[in-house]
Amino acid sequence: MTSAPAATSGTTSSFERARASFGDTRGFLAVASIGLPPAESVRAQKADLDLWWNARRDPQDYDAIIEKTRGHYASLVGVTADRVATGSQTSVFTSVLAAAVPQGAEVLCVDGDFSSIVFPFLQVHGIRVRHVALDAIAGSITDDTWLVVFSHVQSATGVLADVPAIVTAAAMHGAYTFCDTTQSAGVHPVDASLFDATVCHAYKWLCSPRGVAFLTLSSEFQERLTPLQAGWYAGDDVWQSCYGPNMQLASTARRFDVSPAWPAWVGAEPAIRMFASLDIPEVWAWASGLGDQLCDALGIPQQHQAIVTWADPERTDLAKLSAAGIRASGRAGRLRAAFHLWNDESDVDAVVRALRA
Repeated sequence: MTSAPAATSGTTSSFERARASFGDTRGFLAVASIGLPPAESVRAQKADLDLWWNARRDPQDYDAIIEKTRGHYASLVGVTADRVATGSQTSVFTSVLAAAVPQGAEVLCVDGDFSSIVFPFLQVHGIRVRHVALDAIAGSITDDTWLVVFSHVQSATGVLADVPAIVTAAAMHGAYTFCDTTQSAGVHPVDASLFDATVCHAYKWLCSPRGVAFLTLSSEFQERLTPLQAGWYAGDDVWQSCYGPNMQLASTARRFDVSPAWPAWVGAEPAIRMFASLDIPEVWAWASGLGDQLCDALGIPQQHQAIVTWADPERTDLAKLSAAGIRASGRAGRLRAAFHLWNDESDVDAVVRALRA
């Protein structure tokens, strides 16, 4: 067996602290389905429950937590906080974009991409939705394309999109870009400023409770959108926006905020703060390095991915891993073994032993 991924020369104490902040994670290779919380997130949520139980919580207590989390995420993905909207689901944010597509315009999607960034467009009458293979998407953009929709990392295969090629082609044809970073933010570097819009649910690689999601918007693209889901939390002054009929929404991307599930944000703030403090290329080197080790051990070509996949249509290999106490996942006829901060060489060894047993 090859050695564990070598630490880069820039390995920081924050990286080691982050790795040590998780519980008993042996055999957990399912972060592509659900992440694990760091210890500080667990403590924060327990403390929140205690405050609630003892009648010491006020709704306004959560405002500062949400704003801190918005700022951490903005820092992580390279935009300013005024370009970030907060919500709970990727499909909800995607629906806002779908409603903005002009009649007769084309939306170009990746064949087999995650449904939350595809289905909302398929619900809109009078627009054209075209699907092509991921490696063909840049070359398929035309002057008729209004919006290019794709995941930074494909959920089913772990394959990384060719962002430079897609962004360049979109600019050449005057098309907008919408990128889902749910399977990349927290493990792979993300520069949200490259796109007109990005969406991210934080419950996977950002190790947050489910119900914490982000939308980033360029100032130009924001003007194309209508905040159809606007409620009191989208108001310029949240606590003065609880009743109609007068409506004054925030001028920033916050006008697309969705009323938050408060306890989820309590757990998200420490987790996303932690990831914003890390050298994310270092995280990617660690996770994808373990992925390549597994490929070598299984005798398959290296994929250079944090999510390693191979054909498993009958879920035979997934059953072997489950029987050995290893948590992985299966999607679209493939087994997904996903590596993150908490994994190490012992997880690679465990997979190999289980499959060869």
